[in-house]
Amino acid sequence: MALTERTVLAVLAELAPAGTDRILDVTHGSQPLVWLADSERATRREGDRLAAVDALHREERILHRGWGFLAGRTEIDGRMRKVRVPLLSQPVRLERALTGYRVTVAGDSAVTPLIADRALAASLENAPGLGIPGWLEVIGARAWLTAAAEATGLDFDAVTEPGGRLPTDRLVLVAGAALYVVRDVFGAAPRDSLRSWAGRDLSQTALAAVYGSSPAATSTTASPPGRPAPSSRPSAAFPPDAAVASDFSLAEDTDDDVVSPLPLSGAQARVVARARSAPVTVVSGPPGNGKSHTVVAAALEVVHSGGSVLIATQSPHAAEVLAALLARYPAPEPVLFGDTGSRDGLATWLAAGADEGVSSRQLRADRQAVTENLHTVRTIRSEIQGILRAEQSAAVLPAFEPLLAALAVDVPGAFDDTVDLPSVIRLLGTPPPWAARPATTGDAGLVTPMDPTGSPPAIDTGVLFAGAGSGPDEPTGWWARWRAGSAVKRARRLVRARPDVPLARVWEAVAAATAQRAAARLAVTGGGDLARRWEALHEAEAVLRASAGTAMRHAGRSEKRWDTDGRRAASALATALRAGRSRRRELLARMDAAPLVRALPLWIGTVADVEDLLPAAPGMFDLVVIDEASHVDQIRAAPVLARARRALVVGDPRQLRFVSFVSDAGVSEVLDRHGADDRLDVRRVSTFDLAASAAPTTWLTEHYRSVPHLIGFSARRFYGGRIATMTRTPATDATDAIDVVPVGGAAVEDGVNAAEVAAAIDAVEKLAGAGFRSIGVITPFRAQADALESALVAAFPVERIEELGLRVGTVHSFQGSEADAVVVSLGLVDGDAAGRRRFVTDPQLFNVMITRARHRLVLLSSLTAADGLIGDYIAYADAPARALPDDAAPTGWAARLATELERLDVPVRPGYAVGSWRLDLCAGPAGAAIGVLCGVHPDGPDAHLDRQSALHRAGWQLVDAFPSRWDGDPRRAALEIAALAGATPAG
Repeated sequence: MALTERTVLAVLAELAPAGTDRILDVTHGSQPLVWLADSERATRREGDRLAAVDALHREERILHRGWGFLAGRTEIDGRMRKVRVPLLSQPVRLERALTGYRVTVAGDSAVTPLIADRALAASLENAPGLGIPGWLEVIGARAWLTAAAEATGLDFDAVTEPGGRLPTDRLVLVAGAALYVVRDVFGAAPRDSLRSWAGRDLSQTALAAVYGSSPAATSTTASPPGRPAPSSRPSAAFPPDAAVASDFSLAEDTDDDVVSPLPLSGAQARVVARARSAPVTVVSGPPGNGKSHTVVAAALEVVHSGGSVLIATQSPHAAEVLAALLARYPAPEPVLFGDTGSRDGLATWLAAGADEGVSSRQLRADRQAVTENLHTVRTIRSEIQGILRAEQSAAVLPAFEPLLAALAVDVPGAFDDTVDLPSVIRLLGTPPPWAARPATTGDAGLVTPMDPTGSPPAIDTGVLFAGAGSGPDEPTGWWARWRAGSAVKRARRLVRARPDVPLARVWEAVAAATAQRAAARLAVTGGGDLARRWEALHEAEAVLRASAGTAMRHAGRSEKRWDTDGRRAASALATALRAGRSRRRELLARMDAAPLVRALPLWIGTVADVEDLLPAAPGMFDLVVIDEASHVDQIRAAPVLARARRALVVGDPRQLRFVSFVSDAGVSEVLDRHGADDRLDVRRVSTFDLAASAAPTTWLTEHYRSVPHLIGFSARRFYGGRIATMTRTPATDATDAIDVVPVGGAAVEDGVNAAEVAAAIDAVEKLAGAGFRSIGVITPFRAQADALESALVAAFPVERIEELGLRVGTVHSFQGSEADAVVVSLGLVDGDAAGRRRFVTDPQLFNVMITRARHRLVLLSSLTAADGLIGDYIAYADAPARALPDDAAPTGWAARLATELERLDVPVRPGYAVGSWRLDLCAGPAGAAIGVLCGVHPDGPDAHLDRQSALHRAGWQLVDAFPSRWDGDPRRAALEIAALAGATPAG
């Protein structure tokens, strides 16, 4: 069913919450409220506990400073309610100082949402000097507080100072500053915003592409990556600047290779290539699979081609992670529009004025450097491929040797060194059908040639002739057949084949001669020792990535981007960034978006901040990235998608999803009334689900975070074995990384399992003693998380919390985070209600809970009888860590080499799997094992190169142990490999 953008936005607007909840008591649930004698500083007594709490939740920004509190009790909706609510608030951090703590700003100040008149709230928020140091002492501050308090509609009868007893039967306005904690903060509901978007033309935006209402969304015409057809770049409000883009594109010089400052896997490179022009690109994969690297690489690619990118995350921490990743590479300066610290730094930089932009001459020089470095990489790769093809060809020579004399009689020219065999192969055309059959493997992986009786051989000509070219397709038409026949006759003359020799025999002679020449070449060059070439290749690839990063950084600061309009836009942005939230919103809304994103092409912020702060301009950006999209509902995603032409949607539906509070009946009624389909079922369909229905999903299989024992259960239970564990080594194989700690005598009171809280403190102490300095403590339940937090604050001073990198929270708060060691408090007891156990065993929650740790997980369980998912996991954890099953015993050269290594007392593991790759042999002690490659990868030289690259990035030392290096002597080979593996040969 076709959905118009107007219908989509009308449905989402009706289903969106009308506004934020009226939070009347920030101390609800025994949350602390600490009055400050100085709003810019806190004493040790005031700040110790809050500083510890802040350190335990440093990714969440839960600590706020408020000015002017309505406090006491009053009747609301017919009943008496406790009130503790600030009129002005701001996220802050506490930094240790000599005499206490310094309060530092960590976010925007905001007027209480209890003021229903948003225009009045905006005018109050725009008051000069609001919230600056000493603000409460400034003339007019009391008047501001009184006006704001009256605007809430709550009656108060006095203005008091902090420190007195608060009334229990009335409200007062406390004219002071205090620190308090805010849990589970979400952005404002965008109902009014969605309605305003409905009146705009969004037909050429990512919103239309995701919902299938744009022609571009359904187009299947594919352009080469990096060279999108003109029609594939929709014309929106801000079309790409062709003059700018022409200076940046590397496509002409790189033949559409993905050249990135980041090392990328094949799947990641495909995502980057697709994001260049596809209306919707979808990426999924398990935890720790490099999705963030993919996002950054795609963003840099689009910016480098002259475009602009908006990255929208679920949380401020996720935005900071991506910004930190960008900072590791020479990327353009991103605009973090929701983060105060980064925003202030950017505002200062912009206000100081930018240098003259990078000239087109420099950009051309950058492009030339990338082209030259890419040529170097390709040259080295080509040299390695040539040697690998020679190894493949030479490997079949022993099987041909009994036939060489007869073949030399039948086709003597094939064995004449002056004959150009590659030309002969091209003239012969398409190999006979038998040549395409898989080779039959014998000793040393050799193929069996055709015997004298004429039986067809099983030679894989893709192996023997890959470097010499391939013949044309089967000719059609008399003229084509005549030319093909003439070419074959010429080839037969070149190799001086006897007239009665069948064509298959000619092919066999050419194959034997090709193998003979390859073996001779290897003998002259000393065999397939590629160590120096691999070292040169890795160095050249690093230089290429660095030059690509330099080119991208310069492209983001080019003089065409930083023209007069761009400088004016940057100056206006500096003014807006220094303004209050409401004023900033107004200033940004009035800015000319095209020169702004041309001068500053890379923006990062939360989904909530995108709608709250950026101009409502359709197609403002070339690409929008929505991260953790399974955790983002359609209501919040729609305004983000409307701001770009294309979308890259990243997520994992097997991890935690968003929580919807819309009723089924409400959804059905709205969908029926608008004639909309189930794609707009906002209760069940996440932004990721929606995008996955509009475009193919690229699955990133590699896992780079956890040791195998930690990810193994999730890989099998939740991902069907589709995770390729790149952290596997013989050392990690033996690592039993999960400790199940039974907790006796436990009970749950008011949602808290106190026995597990005590056990968690003990577990943290032991992990700290073992040297861990990144420790997370998580639980499914909020009450349990609060109790764990209180216990940790009591047990550890803030200095120790910071030293250990301690964090605490619910599983929901840890999605997207990781730690070296994680303590999990299940919080369950045998007599719990079924609902509590169902909550813990939700597959998505459980998957997130057990995949946060990199090296160690401690599971605290008070259950004496665990079954189902929990029971299965405990059984898995209690079983000894076992290595993954590897291939059967090796054959041929690999088998002889393994035998010799074992005679030298070198541990050998044949067919050792690392991720999706396999080593012929893994040799050496567990802590110093190396990968031994006994032959060219079965899929050919390209796969061999890809395997080398992937395993090199994973930290493996690899040795190409081809028989040609030692004239087929496995004893000599074993002695050298044993020395490389750090083993001491016996005898």
